[in-house]
Amino acid sequence: MTMSILISGGGVAGPSLAHWLGRSGYAVTVVERAPGLRGSGGVPVDFRGDQLALLARMGVLGEIQAWQTGMGDQAVVGADGRRLSTFPSALFSGDVEIERGDLARILYSRSKDAAEYVFGDHITALAQAPDGVDVTFARGPARRFDLVVGADGLHSTVRRLAFGGEQQYRHDLGLAVAGFSVPNTFGLDHSGLIYNEPGRLAMVASGRDRARAAVALMFAGPVPDYGWHDTGAQKRIVAEHFAGAGWQVPALLEALSEAPELYFDTISQIRLDRWSAGRVVLLGDAAWCTGPGGNGTGHAMFGAYTLAGELALAGGDHLAAYRNYEQIMRPPVAKSQKQAAGAARFLTPATERKIRNRNRTFRILSAPALRGVFGWLARRTANTGTLRDYPLPGSPARVRAGQLSPRWTPADPA
Repeated sequence: MTMSILISGGGVAGPSLAHWLGRSGYAVTVVERAPGLRGSGGVPVDFRGDQLALLARMGVLGEIQAWQTGMGDQAVVGADGRRLSTFPSALFSGDVEIERGDLARILYSRSKDAAEYVFGDHITALAQAPDGVDVTFARGPARRFDLVVGADGLHSTVRRLAFGGEQQYRHDLGLAVAGFSVPNTFGLDHSGLIYNEPGRLAMVASGRDRARAAVALMFAGPVPDYGWHDTGAQKRIVAEHFAGAGWQVPALLEALSEAPELYFDTISQIRLDRWSAGRVVLLGDAAWCTGPGGNGTGHAMFGAYTLAGELALAGGDHLAAYRNYEQIMRPPVAKSQKQAAGAARFLTPATERKIRNRNRTFRILSAPALRGVFGWLARRTANTGTLRDYPLPGSPARVRAGQLSPRWTPADPA
C-alpha cells in the first residue's frame, strides 16, 4: 500500500520534501494556511558552497540562477548618505541569491504534479494511532495519514500540537525584522545601501528587478504581544521602533504604511531535544530555525532531501528514518545556530562606537587583497556537509541508512 504523508507548510521546506517524496511514489499532500503561494516582501535567501550540488541534483539550479538577484556589494552610509564602508556581496548573497517568493514558486512548480496542494487551510488537531495519524483541518474534512511532517515555520502549528507551546522552544536573539518592497528611487543597480543607528538597521537593495527595491528594517529589543497574522499591528510596531530615525527612514516608513505585502517576525531559534514524536516529524524552521547567517534555507532543503532519503532507505520504518535524519542534520544545524547567535552585535550594534568599529573592520576585509579570503570564509559557513546519495530520483547510488558525512560524526561537538 502506498504510504500517505501530510506536509504542513508550503514555503520552502515543505515543497522541497514534496518534490522528493512525490517523485518517489508516496501519496503526498501539502496543506498551506495562505490562500496561495506566499510572497516574501522582496526578502532574499542565498545558497553557497556545497548547497549548490543539492540544487543541481533537484534540477532547479539553472532556474534559480535565471531568477537570481545578481546582487553586488552593499555600501554602509551615514545619515547624510556618505559612504562609510562596504559589505562584500559574499557576506549577504553567497554564491547565488534569489528572492524567497521566487524560490517558493520554483519549488511549487517542481512538486505540484507529484503532490496534492491544499491552500487556505491548516491543521487544528492531531490524534496519533498505532497505524496512522487522524488530522482535523480548519476547513476541510478530517483525514488519516501514515505520517505527518511539520514544515510550517517558526510558529509551527504541528510543533505546538505534537510537542507543546512555542515558548518552551523559542529562543529570541533580541531582534525583529520587517521586509517589504518599494519603488527603486535610490538609483540602485544590483547594489544596496545600509544605514545604522544604535540598535537599528535599515537596508535597501535592488537586484534583478531594477524598478523595485527590497527593504529590511531591523531593530533590537522586545516585541509586544500581538496576533501573528495582524499586518496592521506589525506595521505599527515597526513604525514605533523607528520613530525619529534619520537618513531615508521616514520615507521608508511612509512606504511601509501602504505596502500590500509585509514579512515581519522576531529573529529567533528553535531548540528541541528531539524533532519527532511517534509518526510526526519536524523539518526546517519548525525544527531548528537557525537565525540570520545560519543557512536556514539551505538547511531546510538539505533536511528535506535527507528525510526523504532516509524514509526511502528505511523501507517503511519511519522511526528509524526519523532517527537517522536527526542524527545527520543536528551537527550542521548546531553549528549554524552557534554562528547566528551573535547576529545582533553585527547587524544592529548597540552604540555609535560599536557601529564605527564594525565599519572599520569591513573596510579592511573588503580590500581587494582580502576579498578572496573573505569569500572563502563565507562559503565555509554553509556547514551543510557532503551531499549523500540516496535511492531517490536523481540520486545515483545507495548508501547505508543513516550513513554520515566524512566531514563529521555524531560525536562532533558542533
